[in-house]
Amino acid sequence: MLPAAAGYDRAITVFSPDGRLYQVEYAIETVRRGTLAIGIKSKEGIILGVEEKPRKLQNAEITQKIFQVDDHIGVAAAGYIPDARSQVDNARFFSQSNRMIYDEPIEVESVAKHLADQCQQFTQYAGVRPFGVALIIAGIDRSGSTIFLTDPSGTYISYDAVAIGAGSDQVTEYLEKYYKKDMSFAEAAALAIESIYLVSEEKEGVKHIKMAQILNDTKVMTRIAEKDIEQYATKAKENAAKRQK
Repeated sequence: MLPAAAGYDRAITVFSPDGRLYQVEYAIETVRRGTLAIGIKSKEGIILGVEEKPRKLQNAEITQKIFQVDDHIGVAAAGYIPDARSQVDNARFFSQSNRMIYDEPIEVESVAKHLADQCQQFTQYAGVRPFGVALIIAGIDRSGSTIFLTDPSGTYISYDAVAIGAGSDQVTEYLEKYYKKDMSFAEAAALAIESIYLVSEEKEGVKHIKMAQILNDTKVMTRIAEKDIEQYATKAKENAAKRQK
């Protein structure tokens, strides 16, 4: 009988004999089954890109997986999106409280650590379940541009480029091969779209792609219009064609 079958997956507060928390692993598996989300840092700012699969009658203009926490901080999510909304609301309250108390914008790492701490608490108390979502938390503060990844276990790690969701392992290999720290914002945006096309069922069009940006000069998160995404997609296809040669 497998340890999980023996009942070690029925509570998050019980370790299995081989030292595993099955409910936390199940939550991480939920993230792996979500559609792709990407964060890439360039010399001009940060790009967030996600794949969304809207239904035929759904209003596709409303982004479901990209959120704004503060003027200078954005979040991209993969996994169980209602859990993402809950965490983003928590992050917004935490960020606004910091601004009211200290009269300054909060640091990106403080938000990432706060959300990771909350995730960790939900792995050790009975009566709750782990959050089934991973977040890419990106922003620009006095220390510069920063990207953090949080997951259901309570881990938070800083990255230059990161992918979460379905196909993230393949995309991570792609980013490791082609990402450069000195790339321009347009190059980073094109690389994000290349990565989405790499694992997506849809290889044409941008209806299933949503993007946001945080530029170094403005330090404000803004959504990227579809017409601009189309331009980056054209560049992405050109780059992909060159790499195949």
